[in-house]
Amino acid sequence: MSHPEMTYSLGHRRVNRLGYGAMQLAGPGVFGPPKDEARAVQVLRDAIAAGVNHIDTSDFYGPHVTNQLIKKALHPYSEDLVIVTKVGARRDQQGGWLPAFSPAELTTAVEDNLRNLGLEVIDVVNLRAMFDVHGPAEGSLETQLATLVKLKERGLIRHIGLSNVTPKQVADAQAISPIACVQNLYNLANRQDDALIDQLAHQGIPYVPFFPLGGFSPLQSEQLSAVANELNATPLQVALAWLLQRSPNILLIPGTSSPAHLQQNLASSALNLSKEIVLRLEGLSNNSD
Repeated sequence: MSHPEMTYSLGHRRVNRLGYGAMQLAGPGVFGPPKDEARAVQVLRDAIAAGVNHIDTSDFYGPHVTNQLIKKALHPYSEDLVIVTKVGARRDQQGGWLPAFSPAELTTAVEDNLRNLGLEVIDVVNLRAMFDVHGPAEGSLETQLATLVKLKERGLIRHIGLSNVTPKQVADAQAISPIACVQNLYNLANRQDDALIDQLAHQGIPYVPFFPLGGFSPLQSEQLSAVANELNATPLQVALAWLLQRSPNILLIPGTSSPAHLQQNLASSALNLSKEIVLRLEGLSNNSD
């Protein structure tokens, strides 16, 4: 398999396909401050120095923690940096995840993101569907999208994306507004969105997998480890390389609070997986179909 093109359009910009997800900069459970703020700031600066120009974040990480760290580490931002955030959820006092779906809550969330990031306009705001905290579930997003369209008309956001959504919700949303990207759970073991990825690729729309490495339960497989050993790489590097070769519209946002782990993630772009290895890896899917 030939090495994939390493940039793709996101909104009105072209970004490197290996970006950075800021979620792990917050404390345990994505709640509270990091144990080592200086290291968190260093990771962000190292990412930019390595060529990352796409950062994914949200003001409900912490809450507020990751956005304030991004501002501290990187503001004023370089002209080519694309910052993507998401709205639609909030945290309770124990760190639980709750829907925040009313027009007032969505408006406040966008304003909070702007303030904590130190921005006048956000490049992309993803609407995270919260009908089911654990995964996509059907439900109308019409009212929420109408709110984001109004905020776009006010000049507070440039593009609207979707997160944790079904294919039907994507299609329905596209009848309301152009959709800049879709962010769903997807990785080697969880491939329910295969058809959606291909559909979005045909439309020139990025697909951004969250938990590309398995999230809080990292991908583990004897087969994955065997391939990694053959390639003199880590299993997670192989998992990222597979995603990069899966489709040219996939943008990756692996997160870490470790400078060394950041460099390992970024090095996955140099791995070139043969057709034989790709076939072996595709046998890891948990999909029942």
